Amino acid sequence: MHQHTAHTDSGRPGAEPAKAGGTVSESAPASGAEGHEAVQRLLQQAVAQGGLPGILAEVCDGGRQWFGTAGVADTRTGRKRSPQDRFRIGSISKTFVATVVLQLAAEGRLSLDDTAELWLPGVVNGHHHDGARVNVRMLLNHTSGIFNYTDDQEALNRYETHSPESLVQIAMSHPHTFAPGSGWAYSNTNYVLAGLIIERATGRALAEEITERISRPFGLTGTYLPHGSDPMIHGPHSRHYTKLFQTDPGAPVHDATELDSSMFWAAGGMISTAGDLNRFFRALLGGRILPPDQQRDMFTTVPTRGWISNAAYGLGVSSVRLPCGETVWGMGGALFGSWSYAYGARHGERMVTTNVNGDWSNGGWDDPIGIFTDLLETKFCRRSDT
Repeated sequence: MHQHTAHTDSGRPGAEPAKAGGTVSESAPASGAEGHEAVQRLLQQAVAQGGLPGILAEVCDGGRQWFGTAGVADTRTGRKRSPQDRFRIGSISKTFVATVVLQLAAEGRLSLDDTAELWLPGVVNGHHHDGARVNVRMLLNHTSGIFNYTDDQEALNRYETHSPESLVQIAMSHPHTFAPGSGWAYSNTNYVLAGLIIERATGRALAEEITERISRPFGLTGTYLPHGSDPMIHGPHSRHYTKLFQTDPGAPVHDATELDSSMFWAAGGMISTAGDLNRFFRALLGGRILPPDQQRDMFTTVPTRGWISNAAYGLGVSSVRLPCGETVWGMGGALFGSWSYAYGARHGERMVTTNVNGDWSNGGWDDPIGIFTDLLETKFCRRSDT
């Protein structure tokens, strides 16, 4: 989930006092607002104690929706975060990519047992990487052993922009992490390769496939994969603030809103909104996007190592066991200035999507994942209406 690079815009915004607010959609009874007081309190703590610029959360309970926010979208103007805010979703992009691959499998246009070599001849090669031993399923569940290109910061920073092929080449210049199928390690390279396979299988750009197969049919009007190295977030959005992963509370804050996302592409380049992510995951978890066989493939998990605590990984989705014993399903994403979590009950009837427009946390949380876990606990470990 973590994608790091030193490439960012500079800027030292000042801090604004935290302000907060929560709204309930018209379809929700008044009790919905009262039931989300604990969530709203946590949002305010994330800003007041965690030191984040802003946070938003959208909660779905069947037909009811609640949106809450604290802090600001822009520390310069003090503008609030809104339900329309678009933000970079990082590795939640992987869920969209895996969904497209599984749709292609359902259509008989590829198989999860196909090798990388079959679709991308000669691409996975060198330093013990062997595309003939890596299949599509291994790419999607991170059991390929292929080196994670984002672990080579020096190579990434050598160029202003990146093609997917150049990202794979960075990975191929390093030894593999383990023999294919013999372990688990999170690797963004796996999803760049999956994106290339989608393009090879369909003859169309990955961004178009995601739009045509998911965003358009499910009404995700704020969700898209930027084309090429387009650094803009199009439409209404929050500013994205980063400390470049420095943990000192006094570390300088940089504005990373405009970011060349070509270095993440299929692994983490997408942009969305909280409402869109809830709609997508509710449909996905509820079995409304994939046929039963592919649904079963997606939610068949393997154990993880060195990743999110108490998590297992399927094909582009993960399960997280909360401290109270409840298990939620979805995905998280983290890159400069934007960390997000979208998790819900197994069949999608309840969902929580939250985003912070900073990539640090003070006040007893090691990072924003601690805040997100507390939010999920508040939602899923108490009475059903909180």
